[in-house]
Amino acid sequence: MNVKNEIMILNIQKDRTEFYSYERYSSDSIQLSEAKKGNMAMPKNKVMISDRIVKYPNSNQIDYITFISWDKYIVKQDIDLKWKLENRFSKILGYDVQEATTEFGGRKWVAWFAKELPIPDGPYKFKNLPGLILKIEDTTKSHIFELKGIRKNDHIFNYPNLNNYKEYKLNFDQYVKKFKDYRKNPTADLIGHIPDQRDAEGNFKTSAQVIKELNDKWLENFKKDNNIIEINLLH
Repeated sequence: MNVKNEIMILNIQKDRTEFYSYERYSSDSIQLSEAKKGNMAMPKNKVMISDRIVKYPNSNQIDYITFISWDKYIVKQDIDLKWKLENRFSKILGYDVQEATTEFGGRKWVAWFAKELPIPDGPYKFKNLPGLILKIEDTTKSHIFELKGIRKNDHIFNYPNLNNYKEYKLNFDQYVKKFKDYRKNPTADLIGHIPDQRDAEGNFKTSAQVIKELNDKWLENFKKDNNIIEINLLH
């Protein structure tokens, strides 16, 4: 079993909330700062969660910002979760919490929310409970989001935009098709864009050979990446 942990931020503004990786945000901020000085900074050489979710008050529509290959996609998605409030209570970080359950993305989820924090939001795409979600996990415990702390910040927030990706806007159905096509043939968009070349040892490889090697490598990685949050996307 491969267990990964990452610190995520739920940034609550008046007009929206944004959910993103703290490490990815730090990396993007440094790159943008250096770019403004005319310098080129490389991202950290480690795997970070690149997905970002923007949610809006009194709306079921979210912006799901994700990456496929080297392209950035802004996906409009309607999230209408059917929550069932359970008669079970506990405490998290000193807050009284109540349990609620729902189904989303092919999984069953158990959440604990705090009414004394009257913010109908939570991690990832979860929202619309009568209080902030302090913990949520699927019933297989494959994915667990748990609040570690709350910090107030009054400055206006804008996520750093590096403008270094092609950007596409899709609705959710279009994204699902794109995602499934990518999982079947990840290098389809590279045909005609990679030249013949020599590797580090000087061996000549045609464009088709390079693309096939990349395709085989990515398909192997996908076999290991088989327990994603919205697992119904794999079916």
